[in-house]
Amino acid sequence: MEQKECFQNRELSWLDFNWRVLSEARDKNIPLMERLKFLSITASNLDEFFMIRVASLKDQVNAGYTKKDIAGMTSKEQIDAILKATHKFATTQYTTYNRSFLPALRKAGLKIVTEYEKLTQEQTDYVDTYFKQEVFPVLTPMAVDSSRPFPLIRNKSLNIGALLMDKKKKDTIDFALVQVPSVLPRVVTIPEDEDNCTTIILLEQIIEKNIQKLFMNYKVLCATPFRVMRNADLTIDEDEAADLLIEIEKQLKKRQWGEAIRLEVEDNIDKRLLKTLRRELRIAEDSIFKINGPLDLTFLMKVYDLEGFEQLKDKKYIPQPPAMLDSTRNLFEQIRERDILLHHPYESFEPVVNFVRAAAKDANVLAIKQTLYRVSSHSPIIASLAEAAENGKQVSVLVELKARFDEENNIVWARKLEKAGCHVIYGLVGLKTHSKITLVVRKEEDGIRRYVHLGTGNYNDSTAKLYTDMGIFTCKPRYGEDATAVFNMLSGYSEPLAWNKLSLAPLWLRDRFLSLIARECDNAKKGRPAAIIAKMNSLCDPGIIKALYEASAAGVNIRLIVRGICCLRAGVPGLSENIHVRSIVGTFLEHSRIFYFENNGIPEFYMGSADWMPRNLDKRVEILFPVEDPELQDKIKHILDIQLADTKKAHILMPDGTYEKVDQRGKTPLNSQMYFCKQAMEH
Repeated sequence: MEQKECFQNRELSWLDFNWRVLSEARDKNIPLMERLKFLSITASNLDEFFMIRVASLKDQVNAGYTKKDIAGMTSKEQIDAILKATHKFATTQYTTYNRSFLPALRKAGLKIVTEYEKLTQEQTDYVDTYFKQEVFPVLTPMAVDSSRPFPLIRNKSLNIGALLMDKKKKDTIDFALVQVPSVLPRVVTIPEDEDNCTTIILLEQIIEKNIQKLFMNYKVLCATPFRVMRNADLTIDEDEAADLLIEIEKQLKKRQWGEAIRLEVEDNIDKRLLKTLRRELRIAEDSIFKINGPLDLTFLMKVYDLEGFEQLKDKKYIPQPPAMLDSTRNLFEQIRERDILLHHPYESFEPVVNFVRAAAKDANVLAIKQTLYRVSSHSPIIASLAEAAENGKQVSVLVELKARFDEENNIVWARKLEKAGCHVIYGLVGLKTHSKITLVVRKEEDGIRRYVHLGTGNYNDSTAKLYTDMGIFTCKPRYGEDATAVFNMLSGYSEPLAWNKLSLAPLWLRDRFLSLIARECDNAKKGRPAAIIAKMNSLCDPGIIKALYEASAAGVNIRLIVRGICCLRAGVPGLSENIHVRSIVGTFLEHSRIFYFENNGIPEFYMGSADWMPRNLDKRVEILFPVEDPELQDKIKHILDIQLADTKKAHILMPDGTYEKVDQRGKTPLNSQMYFCKQAMEH
């Protein structure tokens, strides 16, 4: 069990996931503009991966940490393998961009300028005027010499580096820098060319070709765009932080100036210029990525948004009213009648927003309590919570300040809620609160009743249109009692003597999962029906993986739907021949966590906020909740069955650790996401 052959390395498994996203960008059966989005996503994924995961490994190397991971690799070995794999990945990204996208876009009537010199006279005049009027006033050229030190270069900012020669002192070469301003659009539409193609040029190309106008007393010897990725992993000593909010604000400023961990440059960069950048940024040779094309492919999202190319996009899906709800009736009445299941984004997230909105206005509602991990920039839920407090209701909100890359946003919301009179909790020391729960306490004719929403995804009305998630409404007393206990624990550290329905991490969720797996294992050994179906984002917990291997050896049929990281090896003789793993990568981001246990023919269904990862089970406040209503169980089983039958968007994990698309020969074509869209529209 300790052998590295039993486990995949977490970071390399994540890179495999990004390859699956890239395979969608390369799939010519997908509309061209949708493919463009997938290529953009691979770039933003890679940025975050380097800023957090690679940065963390570099910290370990710098600290002399030599302990091996579950796959038997040291931090240094992981970095070496990651860089080797990422160089190969970047080459494929840009081969896809140059050889596939540019000609296909041109054919479809959209030209992205690659050679400035080939602009028509009309286009050149337009670009020169645009530079003079719109760009030049915003730029701040920075020269580096004996009196002006090398400037601090912000994380992820796009810059143009140049070598200059003083026209008077011809023997001196200086370095200069111009930051490409993020306040201006990077994608600039210019007059059409002779083929009547819509033509766009990138802002850095405009600046690069006009850079001589910024350094009039110098001769510009060369100029090339470059981009730096820095360590953005916040290190917060919560025990020492007197005020967590202020401490996180301080750390956010440092994120811009962390250690440089990746440098992207154009592949034709002048050797002298590269040597200067490498020296000043103190970056290793293998962390320099020479790019054959425009840096930072996330600009393709802006290209996707250009008007006039709707025929190259999927028809936009509009989330449908949930099948189990009647929008003309009172929501609280409907929850009293039965538990309600929601399936986003196929079904609208609006009932969740309305749940909080109705509670804020309802004279009979006494209290609203909610956990918030990530919310949208114009969150209607935040507005309703503030309104509820202003209406005199007891409002308690746990805002997780440590939600990565949403820290700033959450600080703004926390202050707004406090101002409105809400009781705001900033999470627990040492733990991230990742659970998704809302409690509404309402006074009714027969006494106090508690209404609860439990979900697998964030209370974010924007991402709810893009992420697949599930949730339930219930007012069953035992769920309400547990919900109250959760909030009492979060606000006052008082844990109840017993829980009715909910399982919480880090208290005993790990043990709960292990006991459920062990029960299936025991049933299989006794010849009883035994099976596990589990859907999640990531699987990398060694204890859970070992338990699954033991269950597989006992004969339990295990089917896993794991979107991203999977450190388990599937289908290996003598180890995991009864484990089947698939990853679904499609239009929507698979995000729901669903767990099914056969339980000797009396199946149990659970949903929750936790993946099978050490951080979710040991270092976060997570909630797992059972779904007990037979009608809802049937719906959940149907959802799992459809995903397990997907032949279009599923990638199967092979015994050697690679992924392969489902062999469609002899199978009915099935895209599970499109199936659920169609189903929701029919209902």
